[in-house]
Amino acid sequence: MPRQPRKIGNTKIYHCILRGINKQDIFLDNQDFLKFKKEIITTKEKFSYKLYSYVLMSNHIHLQIKDDHGNLSKIMQSLQIRYADYFNKKYDRVGHLFQDKFKSQCVETDYYILNLQRYIHQNPIKAGIGTIEEYLWSSYREYIGKNREQLIDKEDIFKLFSMSDTKAIKKFIEFNNEILSLSKSDEILEYEIRKSFNDDEVINLIKKELKINNIQEIQNYDKNKRNYYLKMAKEIKGCTQKQLSRILGINIRIIQRV
Repeated sequence: MPRQPRKIGNTKIYHCILRGINKQDIFLDNQDFLKFKKEIITTKEKFSYKLYSYVLMSNHIHLQIKDDHGNLSKIMQSLQIRYADYFNKKYDRVGHLFQDKFKSQCVETDYYILNLQRYIHQNPIKAGIGTIEEYLWSSYREYIGKNREQLIDKEDIFKLFSMSDTKAIKKFIEFNNEILSLSKSDEILEYEIRKSFNDDEVINLIKKELKINNIQEIQNYDKNKRNYYLKMAKEIKGCTQKQLSRILGINIRIIQRV
């Protein structure tokens, strides 16, 4: 069967993720990071897209792209092929470098756009390898004027903070340095990489989203109230019906029927 077409968001902004095959490293030295950045410049010139934020981690990549011309697959394919050719020649290897096809998610609200760029910039913190300002291989330092690269298109992001550049930079820095517990939006971004949550994480998500302390109470609610909460729980991305059944102590057939 042919591949299903990717969902096209009204904003035409996407969160794209590339990961090394078998989670292997795709950047082994500084030259590798610089090479991928050069490939970004090449594809931007060819396909005329905007890059709002990026981070290059040792074994995966996040890109926040605005593609007004419907070339997202071509952009990502070009990045993968060109960099993989370079990497394989340099390290005398053969075969695929990246895991499967790239993953992408439409970014359809200003809230999601801002949270996404913060999520991308905070990847080094999550990995325990430094602060967002210290890390050399993300777009953050270009935003705050710490380097003179022109890899990103920062004007649209700044406008979401303020029409004044001075105020926008100040608010941008404050926003990106806020270390908060994961919002639902951030949790969805985590899911895009990890695909699923463990039971403890699902329990915490249910408590937060349903605003209840004891999730076992759900099985004792009357039918309408129980089904209302089950429907809300089923909408939590990254949580399976089988997992909900196990955690809530409710027959999976009931959950399936809701």
